[in-house]
Amino acid sequence: MTEGNFVDYVKIYVASGKGGKGSSHLHREKFIEKGGPDGGDGGRGGHVIIKGSKNLWTLFHLKFLRHVKSGHGGDGGSSRSTGHDGEDKFIEVPLGTVVKDKETGEILFEITEDGETKILARGGKGGLGNWNFRSSTNQTPRYAQPGIPGEEVDVILELKVLADVGLVGFPNAGKSTLLSVLTSAKPKIADYAFTTLKPNLGIVAYRDFQSFVIADIPGIIEGAAEGKGLGHYFLRHIERNSTLLFLVPADADDIKKEYEILLDELRRYNPEMLDKDRLLVISKCDMLDDELQKEMKQQLDKDFKGLEYMFISSVAQKGLTELKDKLWKMLND
Repeated sequence: MTEGNFVDYVKIYVASGKGGKGSSHLHREKFIEKGGPDGGDGGRGGHVIIKGSKNLWTLFHLKFLRHVKSGHGGDGGSSRSTGHDGEDKFIEVPLGTVVKDKETGEILFEITEDGETKILARGGKGGLGNWNFRSSTNQTPRYAQPGIPGEEVDVILELKVLADVGLVGFPNAGKSTLLSVLTSAKPKIADYAFTTLKPNLGIVAYRDFQSFVIADIPGIIEGAAEGKGLGHYFLRHIERNSTLLFLVPADADDIKKEYEILLDELRRYNPEMLDKDRLLVISKCDMLDDELQKEMKQQLDKDFKGLEYMFISSVAQKGLTELKDKLWKMLND
């Protein structure tokens, strides 16, 4: 999937159909002098329904969709004929989509299962025909109810990527390179910051035909929770990951400081993120000789008590099998 095709935020105006009006018809037939009321009810208006689909990974198909309107209900007829129901409109979305009210920002619901449906705008109820208002004291009612108008709402659809593992790190930490080596994904890789502008997903093939999903999140910088860089816009994608893989390059000036900055940005955005499993991975370790790696390990043992860490090199294919084993164990414990 190219960056231009990854859309995770759209605004849509939706309107459900209005209900049909009831009929105030009076029965007319030869040799029947007073047939009485026989007006039918109006049909209900069509709903606007959100439906989850496991075959979608992005909101790109809704990028140019601005208005969604369902059909109106039909009017009631004679002989107690009920009007037809308005046509329902379905909006298919990928799993992990959150639906918000544009005006208030309130979360209306979220879609997390394939085939799950939620009514976004309910169609108006059809009006009752005069048949329903007959009584012993009013045997010939000549009125019927109008249909109830449908609902109108401006909504925001936000996609939060559903991935097992999220890659967290500063720009140029090697996240895209790692994703390209572990999976069949083809993210953009270059020697400058903010190469990745959109989240990338890849499926990691594991032993015995098993697999798990890993997401490359655009680089986070200090102050991302306040909107600096690209981090604030994409931090929401990390909320759905069960395990966070912190990637820090071996040539970083201060590994502990970089890790703490990343952790602090997640905490400021959503403190619940600190409850997720975490793994620290030192990338680009092909630049280290055995002696330098041993010294770095001694320092890391002091700085990161209780936090597991690993050394890998995506380019040299070093430590990747051990990394997959470790991630699989963390995901299934």
